[in-house]
Amino acid sequence: MKHPMFTIIAFAAALLAGVPEAAFASAGVPLETLNLTSHSVGYAAIIIFVVAYGLVMGEEFTHLRKSKPVLLAAGLIWIMIGWAYAANNIPHVAEIAIRHNILEFAELFLFLLVAMTYINAMEERQIFEALQVRLVCAGFSFRKLFWITGLLAFFISPVADNLTTALLMCAVVMAIGKTNARFVNLSCINIVVAANAGGAFSPFGDITTLMVWQKGLLDFNTFFYLFIPAAVNWLVPALLMSFAVPRINPAPCEINIQVKRGGFVIIGLFLLTILTAISFHNFLQLPPMAGMMTGLAFLQIFGYYLKKTHKNGGPGSPGWDPEKDNELLGDTVPFDVFKDIARAEWDTLLFFYGVILCVGGLGCIGYLAMASQIMYTGWGATPANIMVGLLSAVVDNIPVMFAVLTMNPEMSSGQWLLVTLTAGVGGSLLSIGSAAGVALMGQARGMYTFFGHLKWTPAIALGYAASISVHFLINAKLF
Repeated sequence: MKHPMFTIIAFAAALLAGVPEAAFASAGVPLETLNLTSHSVGYAAIIIFVVAYGLVMGEEFTHLRKSKPVLLAAGLIWIMIGWAYAANNIPHVAEIAIRHNILEFAELFLFLLVAMTYINAMEERQIFEALQVRLVCAGFSFRKLFWITGLLAFFISPVADNLTTALLMCAVVMAIGKTNARFVNLSCINIVVAANAGGAFSPFGDITTLMVWQKGLLDFNTFFYLFIPAAVNWLVPALLMSFAVPRINPAPCEINIQVKRGGFVIIGLFLLTILTAISFHNFLQLPPMAGMMTGLAFLQIFGYYLKKTHKNGGPGSPGWDPEKDNELLGDTVPFDVFKDIARAEWDTLLFFYGVILCVGGLGCIGYLAMASQIMYTGWGATPANIMVGLLSAVVDNIPVMFAVLTMNPEMSSGQWLLVTLTAGVGGSLLSIGSAAGVALMGQARGMYTFFGHLKWTPAIALGYAASISVHFLINAKLF
């Protein structure tokens, strides 16, 4: 019998691990896996992963980019796995396992790269800055701005990622209320909860929903059953916090920033790209990332047009005509799509690679059966899926969701929607539970803090419980 402490450690790691055995069977290779959970390789892999993830969680204090420790951990874990399988004369099994994980990453990577490029292109065309200035100069009261920024975060994050959405809305809050710490803190909490909730009902809103959709477990339209539960998740704490927002009316301002030429066309191309990805998946049974890469060609061709028709925006430049040139004044650099590709969040993309390889490695060692047995057979699907959300408040939801997907327990559509919801919104319980929360602690340093967020955790937890209850109530036919 194993030592109780090892069982606890192994279970914690098992929640973050798993590689589907179907990967081996589908490759036509005899299933001859090794159980390394009680081997020194298994112990060492757990320690390496825990240390690496500890460094990820401490990024704010160490300033060590999160991709660096997990990339090293992934390499070390697979070195040990490869050695163990080679020593038993079955190296092909480890090879197939790591190739399966690389394929998982490649699909996610290419999909996200296109989405990030479009977001960067819209940012370069000053779409977000124009929206931000209009909100800042509108003269809204603090309470009205609290609701407007939350509402926009909820509806923008299903298309843009929750991190970009949260940063945009926080910039508005900081520009207007930087002298009022209580308003900034409450608004940042509201933005984090709204952005995470908004991302939960759209396949494009969060990495976890994207992973579930790309896995083919739920149809594109099925995710929208989570709209009302996600709205409840945001509205319950927002309503409670709104009573604490100061009743102040800041003075309006006059700043005029216009969207650069072609900005609205790029928005249209982004929506067309999303439609293309959906069509590839729904009608052709092809990976959505193939549709996204096709959509990248739309942006590249339009970017070529913008570059060829660009005029130097500076007065006095050769050929400059203020009557005909609708480039923004002073815009002297033509549009370049490859600069937008280069500005993608490469640290985040490489972090996904490290996480997927680490989690896949721990699963290959043998923790999948243990985790699946304890959670989905022992506890049942509902308690297990609720726990996934609570765990994502402490550990990033990406490895947690990847573990659940690779365990691939037998669940109804309602249960898959439940785990999608909880993994998406569970991170709102703590400021460190989501990328949006961590980013806003840096952007509103000293005003939006861990303990300032923690004070309202009971209200957020009430929204978390209410959203789960509403999901069971209105989506009962899916269970």
